[in-house]
Amino acid sequence: MSSWGERVKLTIFGESHGPMIGMVLEGLPAGEMIDLEAVKKQMARRAPGNDPTATARKESDTPIIVSGICNQITTGAPLCAVIENSNQHSGDYESLKNIPRPGHADYAAFLRYHGFSDLRGGGHFSGRLTAPLVLAGAICRQILERRGIVIGAHAYAVHNVFDTPFDSVNIDAKTLSALNTAFFSVIDSKAQEKMRQKIEAARLQADSVGGIVECACVGIPGGYAEEGMFGGVESVLSSILFGIPACKGVEFGDGFKVSSLLGSENNDSYFYDETGSIKTHTNHVGGILGGITTGMPLIFRCAFKPTPSIAKEQNSVDLSTHRNVKLQIKGRHDPCIVPRAIPVVEAAAALAIMNLWRD
Repeated sequence: MSSWGERVKLTIFGESHGPMIGMVLEGLPAGEMIDLEAVKKQMARRAPGNDPTATARKESDTPIIVSGICNQITTGAPLCAVIENSNQHSGDYESLKNIPRPGHADYAAFLRYHGFSDLRGGGHFSGRLTAPLVLAGAICRQILERRGIVIGAHAYAVHNVFDTPFDSVNIDAKTLSALNTAFFSVIDSKAQEKMRQKIEAARLQADSVGGIVECACVGIPGGYAEEGMFGGVESVLSSILFGIPACKGVEFGDGFKVSSLLGSENNDSYFYDETGSIKTHTNHVGGILGGITTGMPLIFRCAFKPTPSIAKEQNSVDLSTHRNVKLQIKGRHDPCIVPRAIPVVEAAAALAIMNLWRD
């Protein structure tokens, strides 16, 4: 399926080297003003060709609104938008028709679609399809911010270089707003310098690196979740986050670290603050208990694998001759996708929260 969501449903269509890609967003409330310039700024954060850490492929990623918005206001009808693909080098992929790239979906797609899937640029499996996801999330983000919900993320890690983590108790909307308008957002600027050095070193070695994006959401009231055992906040969020190409792991709060704690260390104790609101002294659970929001900041991390398209020679097979072969990939590829994945993770979070939200 290329559709996700129930209350607000997103459908993404297109392929990396097709004429265009796009999305249909259903279930948005009518009468919501959408700042299209702010949407374009979010698209630019994800767009290729704007930074040495990204692929050299240049795409303007200017969305064309087909329906659902009139005079910059949502109409309540399905919101459809397309993005033109204007800079494809399809010839770079001609030699890969019968030779699956290690780390890509090529071989799995061959088994599933019997050789008929479009492999140019990764086809429908490409990170290019995150452009309409960011577009949908940028629209949802504006609707949520009017309701006091702010989402922001940063590059928590690139390979073995780490940024300062969020203070899970005291995150504020101002900090998140600064992060969610920047490219390659980090909390510590010195960490970004080291991350850039790590990425450049990998590029010079014809290799790539992965990393972790940490995301936080504030302003979500306690008590929000879908109904039932399998409709928890973690389930809703992870189901869309794992749809992001190259995302291989999701953890909430302290995640796997809690397995090494004692119960007395992991439990977040309650107190009344000066306004009479119930808070917790710590936030190991990331703002979620029993699949339901607690009112504390919602925090999660996404692990991204290294970009599989690297210029180093690799071992593969020729599916037509049934022989082992050597493969050297040509083309334009990100030495690290983490900087461009940051707005994608924020967008996915916005869509998930829209599906949880009750007006």
